[in-house]
Amino acid sequence: MVSPISSQAIAPTTLLRGQGAWGEALPYITQLCQRPLLLGRSMATQPLRDQLSTDLEALGLSVTASNLRFDCCEVDLHRLADEAAPCDAILAAGGGKVLDAGKLLAHRLKLPCITVPLSAATCAGWTALANLYTPDGAFEGDVVLDRCPDLLVFDHGFVRQAPPRTLASGIADALAKWYEASVSSADSNDGLVQQAVQMARVLRDQLLIDSPVAIEDSTSAAWERTIESCGLTAGVMGGLGGARCRTVAAHAVHNGLTQLSACHHMLHGEKVGFGILVQLRLEERLGNNRLAAQAHRQLKPVLQSLGLPVCLDDLGLANASPSDLQTVCEFACQDGSDLHHLPFPVTPAALLDALVGLAERSPVPS
Repeated sequence: MVSPISSQAIAPTTLLRGQGAWGEALPYITQLCQRPLLLGRSMATQPLRDQLSTDLEALGLSVTASNLRFDCCEVDLHRLADEAAPCDAILAAGGGKVLDAGKLLAHRLKLPCITVPLSAATCAGWTALANLYTPDGAFEGDVVLDRCPDLLVFDHGFVRQAPPRTLASGIADALAKWYEASVSSADSNDGLVQQAVQMARVLRDQLLIDSPVAIEDSTSAAWERTIESCGLTAGVMGGLGGARCRTVAAHAVHNGLTQLSACHHMLHGEKVGFGILVQLRLEERLGNNRLAAQAHRQLKPVLQSLGLPVCLDDLGLANASPSDLQTVCEFACQDGSDLHHLPFPVTPAALLDALVGLAERSPVPS
């Protein structure tokens, strides 16, 4: 029997990667637009965005520059939609929140979208997905877009300027592809989903090998492989697998943690990495999965060696009240949550037990 045809966005129309990719991208940008909205956020990267604007204006483009005031939220998106009225494309240059906002704005305005990641903290520059937050930084939900960006410019020179912490965060987020997809999608009969899951396994293995060198030496081949694993390859899995290659508890825990202002200073991947450990604890305790316990013992020291959080204290939640933690667990367990892609039921009480059970941390490997 022939399966019904489904539509999914797999990859950006054009990808330029490597040292000097921005310079190579300029002719492509002039073909896409003449009046781009250049979207950013961080004051630390403002000089770099100023240079991007100068480069575009030197080609005769009229650039409107604007910044996010919050995370990717409706308040900003409504304001930006007004500012983008005279523009004919959205060029988002920054981290995951900026890239998500740029993609979603372009989607709503039906404009070409150009993503320029300024770190390897997420694969948001690749995907046809955007996460929405409240102005206070609490996760609300995600929006599936009709296409990936028209142009993704992954310039190694830009990424090299980002703090090492952003790369460690990206490593954790990319590692989650395997730990989540292997649970949600390993039994799929769909060939593309199967291949996406196996790509996630290979990605995990490569990151476990390359990450220590990548963090220490941004001039190494391991660094180049690692940033492209986090910023590019991790996005391929979502493209190939689509909605059937799902996130599970690691991202659900992230979403729950964003409900607490006390850990808003933590990066997306830092919360996701902690969420992987929580998911493995749930698989061990509720799913009676001994391999999950072994995976937990293998992964925890790796995350610690990268300076990533492995317990509530590390997330800034040492003084979190029982009510605060209950809020996290109830949000993560709400109807429709990705957490329910686990092959066993999880209650807020069981999730709370797993969260608290990670309190004792093993020594950092020497």
